[in-house]
Amino acid sequence: MTSVWDWANRQLRDLTVYEPGKPIEETARELGADPTEIIKLASNENPLGPSPNSIAAMRTALESAHLYPESTGVYLRNALAQKLNIGPDNLILGNGSNEIIEFVAHAFLNRGDEIVTHEYAFVAYKLVAQLFGAQTIETRTTNFQPNLDGILKAVTPATKIVFLANPNNPTGSLLPQHEIDEFMGRLPDNIIAVLDEAYFEFLNSPGDSLRHIRDRRNVIVLRTFSKIHGLASLRVGYGIAHPELIQVLQKTRQPFNVNGIAQIGALAALEDEQHLKKSKQLVDEGRAYLEKQFRAMKLKFNPSAGNFVFVQVGDGPVVFKKLLAEKIIARPLRGYKLSEWLRITVGTMEQNEKCIAALKNILS
Repeated sequence: MTSVWDWANRQLRDLTVYEPGKPIEETARELGADPTEIIKLASNENPLGPSPNSIAAMRTALESAHLYPESTGVYLRNALAQKLNIGPDNLILGNGSNEIIEFVAHAFLNRGDEIVTHEYAFVAYKLVAQLFGAQTIETRTTNFQPNLDGILKAVTPATKIVFLANPNNPTGSLLPQHEIDEFMGRLPDNIIAVLDEAYFEFLNSPGDSLRHIRDRRNVIVLRTFSKIHGLASLRVGYGIAHPELIQVLQKTRQPFNVNGIAQIGALAALEDEQHLKKSKQLVDEGRAYLEKQFRAMKLKFNPSAGNFVFVQVGDGPVVFKKLLAEKIIARPLRGYKLSEWLRITVGTMEQNEKCIAALKNILS
């Protein structure tokens, strides 16, 4: 008897499904616990939740849930354009920034093409390339820091896209802006550069990657409302590029790809500077606390520029399971071939302290 796999696109057979952080509800069911008892430090979410202004705006917007959303996200794009000092035609909205990664692949990848990134980069780049029948070239890192010279040397005539996340997930590594600028000056013009800046708002001294867009380089910068804005469940991301590149990507976008409630929630979140400031302060203090504790515990960690810390704990899967038993969800990294490491999201200080106490108990 034949299988449907026999005539499905062949690259799907070996495609690894993206493994998200373990959900609170699933953990609560497995432990027989109340979901409110579970501490989730696995998916780099904002523990403060969304802006109160965003919640209020979405509640009002529910009354119009029977209407299709404005298809191009004009109000949110206009607000973003004003905030970033660019034009609305420099922006495209996505169902999370992950969808914009797919737009780029739809637009520029064919079977047999290549993408170039570095080891321990966000796994979605590799998965999308495989989905389109393209090959991923991963270059070596040094102390988890990408080697930009190595990435440039890996570019071949088959290379269509280069992916860089800055800061990088899951390692937290940050490339200085001057190195990004030098890299962009040496990258051939026919290569699409994707600069993934999902954690941009957590930086103390953010650089200006948008300068390359103003120079009309073939760069697309990715940002999101899922992290500091606390709107991960709504799935709103955006891409920034020169208008012609945005026009190409718009051809790959389905109508109404970002729902109307999400657009209104994101618009209100964008305007709430106080919530952003409070969220960043919580992360700065919590990350410093975690790193101080890891240092005292003599655990190796990679200094992080995001809202998480990447820490070596020995047997990562075992420690992950023991933390689960303590009702704490961290993120194991076997999919990155980093089985000795966990990624731990910065939570509230109370959550951070409970995590450290549990980790000390487990490792002792």
